[in-house]
Amino acid sequence: MTVHELAAACGFEYYNGKDLDAREVGGAYCCDLLSWVIGRAEEDAALVTVMSNPNVMAVAVMADLPCVILSEGVRPDTLALEKAVQNEIIVLSSQEPTYETALKIHQALESKK
Repeated sequence: MTVHELAAACGFEYYNGKDLDAREVGGAYCCDLLSWVIGRAEEDAALVTVMSNPNVMAVAVMADLPCVILSEGVRPDTLALEKAVQNEIIVLSSQEPTYETALKIHQALESKK
């Protein structure tokens, strides 16, 4: 399932990247400790976090993640959004808490099998 298909299936909103080519998503990785994400997230995982600063976008690039999903209605700060645009990172938003956001991702991926 591509990031765009996932966004549609889960009702996520775009902060940017709606016009970008979307990579495949194979799962979700939920973590706010960015150094942990770098070493442990799978390359095809959507990062679900409440962190919304430029460092999140740098981690998405370093860990080669297909997108960042900000949970709990968090909005990216201006610098984070600029960094996402520069690095062609798709940033989505979920109004749900992190657990429920990850659960939606899991259910959408399972229904695609």
